[in-house]
Amino acid sequence: MSQTLQNIGLLAHVDAGKTSITENLLFLTQQTKQLGSVDKGTSVTDSMQVEKDRGISVQAAQTSIMLDNHKINLIDTPGHVDFSAELERSIRIMDGAVIILSAVEGVQAHTFSIWNALKTMQIPCLFFINKNDRAGADTDSITQQLEKEFGIQTLTFHEVINEGSDNANIQSLWNETFQSDENIETLAGADDELLSTFLDGKIPDFDVLQEKLKIAVQKRKIFPVLCGTAKYSLGIEDLFSAIQSYLPKANHKNTEKAAGGVIFKVTHHQQHGRIAHTRLYQGKLNIRDKIIHNGNVQKINQLFQKVGATEQTVKHFSCGDIAGICGLQDAISGDIIGETTTNMPDALRMHSPLLTVQTKAINDKDYPALANALTELSAEDPALEFEWLKDEQELHIKIMGWIQIQILESVLESRFGIAASFENPTVIYKETPASLGEGFVRYWMPKPCWAILKFKIEPLPQGSGVVYESAISVDDVHRKYQNEVERTIPQALKQGIKGWEVTDIKITLIEGEDHPVHSRPGDFIVATPMGIMEGLQQIGTTFLEPILDFRISADESLLGNIAGDITQMRGSFDAPEIENGKIILKGKFPLASSLDYPVKLASRSGGKASIHTNLSHYQACDENLGEIRSYRGISPLDTAKYILKARKALQ
Repeated sequence: MSQTLQNIGLLAHVDAGKTSITENLLFLTQQTKQLGSVDKGTSVTDSMQVEKDRGISVQAAQTSIMLDNHKINLIDTPGHVDFSAELERSIRIMDGAVIILSAVEGVQAHTFSIWNALKTMQIPCLFFINKNDRAGADTDSITQQLEKEFGIQTLTFHEVINEGSDNANIQSLWNETFQSDENIETLAGADDELLSTFLDGKIPDFDVLQEKLKIAVQKRKIFPVLCGTAKYSLGIEDLFSAIQSYLPKANHKNTEKAAGGVIFKVTHHQQHGRIAHTRLYQGKLNIRDKIIHNGNVQKINQLFQKVGATEQTVKHFSCGDIAGICGLQDAISGDIIGETTTNMPDALRMHSPLLTVQTKAINDKDYPALANALTELSAEDPALEFEWLKDEQELHIKIMGWIQIQILESVLESRFGIAASFENPTVIYKETPASLGEGFVRYWMPKPCWAILKFKIEPLPQGSGVVYESAISVDDVHRKYQNEVERTIPQALKQGIKGWEVTDIKITLIEGEDHPVHSRPGDFIVATPMGIMEGLQQIGTTFLEPILDFRISADESLLGNIAGDITQMRGSFDAPEIENGKIILKGKFPLASSLDYPVKLASRSGGKASIHTNLSHYQACDENLGEIRSYRGISPLDTAKYILKARKALQ
């Protein structure tokens, strides 16, 4: 009998019990000899010291369940929005997912992010409502909340008895001997053939219902909801059965084709170096095989797989499976190795860092070590976009929020032995041309060089990005030189006259001249930023600030205060939704004025209100609201130094 394989993600808002459920699944299937504890720091998937200390997951972790001829790769993901990049990379390689909710808090801020990501990738999922023993647990209202907020059809597997007490238990509403009428009606609503049979007064055998439910789940027409309490291992067997029965299996048949896979996570090991955790989408990889990565042929030195709490070396792994690869020295999370395949999902990016922060070594002697540590961490999390300004001896990263800073401080201390401090984060602004204008550059001294260019620069509507075109003949500027101009445009726009990336801009090359003797391709690479920056300086730029969509859930009594807060933050909101003494308020506000609002809202509500935000767009703001940043490096406007640096005559 051939082995079946699943890659299943476990996802939740922080503190919903996700890691505890992972531990229960491992213990249930005898992959571990004792139940790991988040509180005691003994959980299998929380391996970092900072995770053990804080009791939260900050990195995705993968382990496997081996049971008879069935293998499940479990991917335990971070539960805090500050680590969304880790979540997004992990979702990319999942076949199915389990979203875990607290029976008291229900749909929380990060739950929306999780749902939107799974919806974008069209990944089938089921829900597990945990902590039914807690006071205030209300699984029925949470199920209704899921249907309302996400616009989905659920199928409830359990009725909770003695909810909200230590005696809480569950009773099955979907098994071989009993299926509730409501569940059969729900399933019939997703299957025309079953609906016709049901209307004729007939109910098929349970095996038929199971198959139809599996199809409906995998088509994302129905979303099963299970209940339990991980603390008492309640509902874990039903959850494991549901994962096996309804969530998709991996395609592991294409083993004869050339290998191709996605690196979803990078870790560093003291002995083995960089480990690229990879899912294969076709082919097979063996130790000592060679594979293309970043255009280079690289050799696989070792392969690792984790089953339960045990990491073991393996000789090979095949299509559909996951393994850690040693030998890809420049591997970065999100990279593709080998062949790009048709069934390989695109990268998912739903949350971009909106804050930039400078970090410093508390002891000056640790500066080189801190730079190397951040280089290593940025390979694991490319969203950090680590920037090492060697001339200024400055180290900058991009972050999602304050929790991420705290975690990075802990990681630098515990893993690298470096004490580091972080400046106050700065909102990442952008720039756009203030009006229509032109930029000109004549780069012909000191010889040998010759590149003369004139650009028309104009602002574009919000969200347009960067548009470039050439309106000159190849008789004016040779095609190969024009190609260098076009390739240099993105780099030239990374910093504008206010120090921020320039966007919503159209650049047209309207005049130019090369020289048959003195021109070189590099001349046009040097000249292009000078011409564009000269134009931007002449016409000026406008600040663009990030605007967030928000969703606030709170007691109705707080409506007036919250509305006042939003107005004060230069925000706007729609008419509130009011139901059972609760309000849901949706709208937009600037990030710059709302950085500390989640903390303020929690304080105002006694921790009972919730807020979810995500980037809506960038929009123009007043000059006095933005923050001008010094140009990093040598500005193209400082032409003498810039040319010397470009020609490597200035150290």
